[in-house]
Amino acid sequence: MALDHRLTPEHEELRRTVEAFAHDVIAPKIGDLYERHEFPYEIVREMGRMGLFGLPFPEEYGGMGGDYLALGIALEELARVDSSVAITLEAGVSLGAMPIYLFGSEEQKSEWLPKMCSGEVLGAFGLTEPGAGSDAGGTRTTAVKDGDEWVINGSKCFITNSGTDITGLVTVTAVTGRKADGRPEISSIIVPSGTPGFTVAAPYSKVGWNSSDTRELSFDGVRVPLANLVGDEGRGYAQFLRILDEGRIAISALATGLAQGCVDESVKYAKERHAFGKAIGDNQAIQFKLADMEMRAHMARIGWRDAASRLVAGEPFKKEAAIAKLYSSTVAVDNARDATQIHGGYGFMNEYPVARMWRDSKILEIGEGTSEVQRMLIARELGFAG
Repeated sequence: MALDHRLTPEHEELRRTVEAFAHDVIAPKIGDLYERHEFPYEIVREMGRMGLFGLPFPEEYGGMGGDYLALGIALEELARVDSSVAITLEAGVSLGAMPIYLFGSEEQKSEWLPKMCSGEVLGAFGLTEPGAGSDAGGTRTTAVKDGDEWVINGSKCFITNSGTDITGLVTVTAVTGRKADGRPEISSIIVPSGTPGFTVAAPYSKVGWNSSDTRELSFDGVRVPLANLVGDEGRGYAQFLRILDEGRIAISALATGLAQGCVDESVKYAKERHAFGKAIGDNQAIQFKLADMEMRAHMARIGWRDAASRLVAGEPFKKEAAIAKLYSSTVAVDNARDATQIHGGYGFMNEYPVARMWRDSKILEIGEGTSEVQRMLIARELGFAG
């Protein structure tokens, strides 16, 4: 395929629209919300009205009829200003709505997708457990059939969008049986918010992403209809591997946006800040650091757009998604560190966006598959076992 990732007029119009929204609406409000650890409900409502939560979904389900490239474009532009808002969109689409769209029944799609595409309802994906993160085969949450219901017991941790006032459901992975060799059969099951026995803990106290919602969940005899099974019984493991493959492209776009935001803020600061009688940007050492930061963001953008283009074209994209996620998350951390250094003492003050970006960057090397897992996936694609 030709590696031409210039945007179509439609994608460029979307980019400009989200860019303006991020700078005009998010930027003036998010600093205060972030420091108070408040979820940005009004911003999310406006994003819903813009159709951002429905970008990659068909119009028949209330979506915008776009594609995964469109979602990535929106995420990058949002993350140039703030990652809490960006991860709320990413998780709401890639982890909340996408499992239902890809694997759900027609009844499930008709019930949930229109509300999720409009931003009226957020969905979450309950995968990670205290003893099962990258090792999803270590899942301990169980779901047992009892008549026409599933009875779910267990817990999940680090679940995004799981406890907001507009969270409508969590799709939970649970062990529903055993294979002949003793390995667990994992299935995905919808648990609506407010179901008896489903408890959502208080928000975590986090280093970053302070305006996003992340919580621990517990399930104590939770009963939901058998019809809440998403896809085929025992196929949950394969389903969430597909979800994570796609999600890595979205996280890569988000990481690229953070990296570019660090460039934006640092260029502006280097032109305004004077020391020893001149702007610090007149110093070649600062210029070279900024050049390296811009180079990293540019290459990260090429990486995620390449993976997204392959996904949209129906081509294999697993390796490219892992490469994009690994590289862009590394770049985000590097650029955040350098941006803080350029800002000096002001970079350590929370009133400056780069301090927020520095705090937000590290999780990108962990969430949706650690950097170590990405290297493992790439090595497997090269033909190595392990």
